[in-house]
Amino acid sequence: MPQTPIFSSMLGSSCSGQVQPDMGERCMDPVYQDGNLVSGSLEALIERLVPTMDYYPDRTYIFTFLLSSRVFIHPHELLAKVGQICIKQKQQLEAGTEAEKAKLKSFAAKIIQLLKEWTETFPYDFQDEKSMKELKEIAHRITQCDEENGTVKKIISQMIQNLLMALSARSQYQEIREKFRQPVTDKGTILKTKPQSTQKDILSVCCDPLILAQQLTYIELERVSNIYPEDLMQIVNHMDSLDNHKCRVDVTKTYNLEAYDNWFNCLSMLVATEICRVVKKKQRTRVVEFFIDVARECFNIGNFNSMMAIISGMNLSPVARLKKTWSKVKTAKFDVLEHHMDPSSNFCNYRTALQGAAQRSQTANSNREKIVIPVFNLFIKDIYFLHKIHTNRLPNGQINFKKFWEISRQIHDFLTWKQVECPFEKDKKIQSYLLTAPIYSEEALFIASFESEGPENHMEKDSWKTLRTTLLNRA
Repeated sequence: MPQTPIFSSMLGSSCSGQVQPDMGERCMDPVYQDGNLVSGSLEALIERLVPTMDYYPDRTYIFTFLLSSRVFIHPHELLAKVGQICIKQKQQLEAGTEAEKAKLKSFAAKIIQLLKEWTETFPYDFQDEKSMKELKEIAHRITQCDEENGTVKKIISQMIQNLLMALSARSQYQEIREKFRQPVTDKGTILKTKPQSTQKDILSVCCDPLILAQQLTYIELERVSNIYPEDLMQIVNHMDSLDNHKCRVDVTKTYNLEAYDNWFNCLSMLVATEICRVVKKKQRTRVVEFFIDVARECFNIGNFNSMMAIISGMNLSPVARLKKTWSKVKTAKFDVLEHHMDPSSNFCNYRTALQGAAQRSQTANSNREKIVIPVFNLFIKDIYFLHKIHTNRLPNGQINFKKFWEISRQIHDFLTWKQVECPFEKDKKIQSYLLTAPIYSEEALFIASFESEGPENHMEKDSWKTLRTTLLNRA
């Protein structure tokens, strides 16, 4: 992922600040509105990607096209087409005048720059042998433009070395990705028929809401850093049927997305577990208020994902039914948090807060102020709905590039936020607890909840009896 911003502006900055390409007939094919590229054939869009002697595509366009192209064509097929265009242009230069031949080095440098941006931003496009073969073939052709001093060859060699290192790092992360924590269902752990044994709880590990919020933010940023743009485009790929049987639908599981989604669920269940397993009402009230304060600190930091996970955990039925506990809780701060996460009007309040955090991030001088961690499930849903309400192709068969401008803009925002370096020092003890402490299953949460505060009506009594019998009789 390049460290400099890819988007110089928002939707449609396809050619700003760049020399307009002299592309002959291919300029007639794409359609523009107010100077912005909105549609075109796949072939025309590919040609627009490839530099010429006098043209280099805007980085906004490179990112958007490479991101969206996988919906229509495999990376190795795209590389092959790019290679064919490069070879054709190279041959034209070699057959031209001496002045045109002199431009070969400049042309080679532009092609190398395109490949460099591609390999840095989308390294996983080169994971298979076909893509790597096409890359090396283009590289071989380009090195012939500068055989005298070998500068091009050295640059390409370094580019491929960096690519292999990036692929290796991603492969290692997948191999050591977290094992999904299995909920506790052991009857001896859950049922409080005997005095509770001495065991750690969240307050014994960390009693400062701000510090816990910071450690949650550290975990969030660490996980977010392993999500890549092509991972996010799987949302589109998995929903699409094959477009003329040429669409790229990668059935490989998106482990990074799953791991991040699993983290949200685990945090919600951990919050519920910490509350439900406490025997004494006074202590249980303290735990509830503590998590409210943690969620509030997460909001102040800009960590909306952890905040939502905590609120979700406290709204789970086994926790929400603890009326005696909630009657002792000072709920004013919790009401404010729920207001921010009110789902009405498509989470309007949350989106306003997110926009404020994003604006703060753009003008921030410190990493602390740059932190923006959106609610991931809502971010995914936004991409999903963008995909569903707009077709990939227009009635005339052209690619609806306006749709992909908007999708890529949202994904780029996410990628910008994920690059923020966490300003908080890691606390291994706290993080170990957050990541490994036992969590109850939904069934176990209800049993613990009923043991804390008995059933209040016939329906709850029947549920409690059934759950208790089931658990005690379980082998």
